[in-house]
Amino acid sequence: MNKENAQRNTIIDAFINKEKVNWQEVLATIISGFDCTTGTIHFLDEQTSLLKVQAHQGIPPFLVPKLSAIPIGKGMAGIAAERREPVEMCNLQTDDSGVARPAAKETKVEGSIAVPMLLNGKLYGTLGIAKPVPYDFTSEEVSDLLSIGEKISGFVSQ
Repeated sequence: MNKENAQRNTIIDAFINKEKVNWQEVLATIISGFDCTTGTIHFLDEQTSLLKVQAHQGIPPFLVPKLSAIPIGKGMAGIAAERREPVEMCNLQTDDSGVARPAAKETKVEGSIAVPMLLNGKLYGTLGIAKPVPYDFTSEEVSDLLSIGEKISGFVSQ
């Protein structure tokens, strides 16, 4: 683990190892640590099987209702949850795969990724971050995001 990765994990640990977690602060720290501008944290509501937003940053206000509750299998977060693996787009604005929902383009982000938050194979939610420029996340960054998701899941599962 390089210095930057260790620093990210230490900062995130500081926010998560509290009795009451401010998920907005956690998300802001993750976004900043990956030099992004936008992001979401969704927790899985096991009763409804919907991903419910816990924190968001950089999302236009008119889009917030559309991402408040996401069905498994819909959009980047829903597909990451369904597949239990990261879903990434180098440029969401030009993507025509159908993975991103049409409204997602309204965020004006380009390089984006959604990762499942898993602990011992159990899904607890998703974490998504994005940049305003085309970008492919490195394998180290993806690994770090999965690790952060695992830490968040460990807290949520308590």
